[in-house]
Amino acid sequence: MRPAEPTGSRKNDRGKPRSSRPVPSLQGLTEMAARERAYHDLRYRILTGRLAPGTTLLETELAALLSLSRTPVREAVIKLAEEGLVEVRPRHGVTVKALSLQDFGNILDVFSALEVRAFELTAERGLRIEDVRRLGRMLDEMENATAVGDITRWSELDDEFHSEVVALCGNQRLQTAINAFWGQQYRARLMILPLRPMPVESNDEHRSTFAALQAGDRALTRERHNAHRDRADRQQLDLLRRSLGSNGLA
Repeated sequence: MRPAEPTGSRKNDRGKPRSSRPVPSLQGLTEMAARERAYHDLRYRILTGRLAPGTTLLETELAALLSLSRTPVREAVIKLAEEGLVEVRPRHGVTVKALSLQDFGNILDVFSALEVRAFELTAERGLRIEDVRRLGRMLDEMENATAVGDITRWSELDDEFHSEVVALCGNQRLQTAINAFWGQQYRARLMILPLRPMPVESNDEHRSTFAALQAGDRALTRERHNAHRDRADRQQLDLLRRSLGSNGLA
């Protein structure tokens, strides 16, 4: 583990906003350029279910929906297609892609492998004192949320904890890739949230991985976080199977 440095002495690579997996939001939308506004608005509608899977709209209809011209909408749609959120068929419009059980499993395979790598790199770089304190507070809050049965708050904190560790890895390309796959699995997370059991086991696994991160032990961090992701991914797939089955979609 690297020696801790005084606050502010580290270069700006750790002073940037940390969210590698931002929760969909319309905050600041009106201040964005048209292309970014179209992308963030459509992505928000898709990830939150406001544009349901299977919805098909022509480019002109999307432009009217967003009160924008067709050019920024077309550029946004191309980006969303690259992220796997929509399918574009010339002369047939833009369709919001459904998320099947197989799709979700494939996304988790890639997402988890990338995240384990990021955790390894963070362990190798080492945590500063302020990093340890911040991550420790998150784990405390997650355990408090579990104790009072607040699974929604726990889920938010879970995302925040994982995102913080990823943001400390020092590899911006890796963070960007993780963010793209996180967006693709976000819809499924919303679907399974009401079915999740109290995450006592996840809390214990987070503590174990956090200890390895604090020790700066890359191999142990990889082993523990990989085990956590494997178990959590199996659980999420099982919950999605139940959710799809209850809606007659399995």
